[in-house]
Amino acid sequence: MRKLVYYVAVSLDGRIAGPGGEFDFYPAGDEQQAAAYSAWCNARYPEFVPTAMRAALGLADTPNRRFDTVLMGLGSYRPALDAGITSPYAHLRQYVVSSTLAPDTDPAVTVVRADPLALVRDLKGELGDDGLEWDIWLCGGGRLAGALLPEIDELIIKSYPVVAGAGIPVFDGDFDPTVFDVTDRDSFDNGVTVTHFTRRR
Repeated sequence: MRKLVYYVAVSLDGRIAGPGGEFDFYPAGDEQQAAAYSAWCNARYPEFVPTAMRAALGLADTPNRRFDTVLMGLGSYRPALDAGITSPYAHLRQYVVSSTLAPDTDPAVTVVRADPLALVRDLKGELGDDGLEWDIWLCGGGRLAGALLPEIDELIIKSYPVVAGAGIPVFDGDFDPTVFDVTDRDSFDNGVTVTHFTRRR
């Protein structure tokens, strides 16, 4: 069965964005550190690079490695919309959970108005176009992650050495302690750690 994987950048105080949706406060390090970190992320997770940036990064013809679907809330979709991009991940199937977004925003984007848990459970039961069980990337945000916590199988947390002070939490939902086990961790010279967690069954 497909897995739902939450991949997200997080501050030391558990924020994925500032109070106004800001995400430009994450320190990338010096030029060399930033380039090495970016190259590692892009090589390991090419699916997570927006379509408009893939050619410039040499990823235009790079096939998806693990994911064929992305799921996001309106807050995660909004930066692309504000830039005039209605299909930010054209190399994936795109779902946006929103009660206010127009359903015809883009033919490549499916707007889901309610019950994201039912959507994820349906998606998990599907096969990809090639008959394989490609995984689902949960792009954010915190409220959607909180609602989908019962179905999240893995976390990939990019932890940055910065305190936001306020903003959107990585999970925003009901009190529901859920244990995940660390399965892998990589550290970088810019102070970032990338940790993989798997839900304890």
